[in-house]
Amino acid sequence: MQLIKALTLTTLTFVIVSCASLNGGTSSFEDSDSPYVEEETTPVVKEDKQPEQTKIVVKEEKVKVIDEKESEVFKYYVIIGSFRVLDNAKNYKKQLFDEGFLPVLLENENGLYRVSVSAYNEEMPARQRINSIRNKYSKYDDVWLLIRRQ
Repeated sequence: MQLIKALTLTTLTFVIVSCASLNGGTSSFEDSDSPYVEEETTPVVKEDKQPEQTKIVVKEEKVKVIDEKESEVFKYYVIIGSFRVLDNAKNYKKQLFDEGFLPVLLENENGLYRVSVSAYNEEMPARQRINSIRNKYSKYDDVWLLIRRQ
């Protein structure tokens, strides 16, 4: 029994001494030549000066216009909805038409149907239209920009 007490006391003393030595020790790797040791730096966070509303999601996709009435192809499309089922895209198109939009259906190379409410050959007017939609219709704040890839 005394042997167990002595071993326990020795172990406990060793643990306490080891922990106490950590207070005066150093954990710096400044003198290390290891390629795995890197000096910690504080990350630089750049503040975005643009309001949250002007941040626009941009995706580049190969798309084709599937509306039979629409023959002109543009480079930039303002996308207000995306669907896997064509009938759902067509129903959404009707709803948008009733709200005053002139929607056009596109199909991307993965079979998704994009509902566009404006199309341009220049990027800035497309971005302005997105901001205009966001200002006028809060429910369409997720409208985004599609760049047609050839």
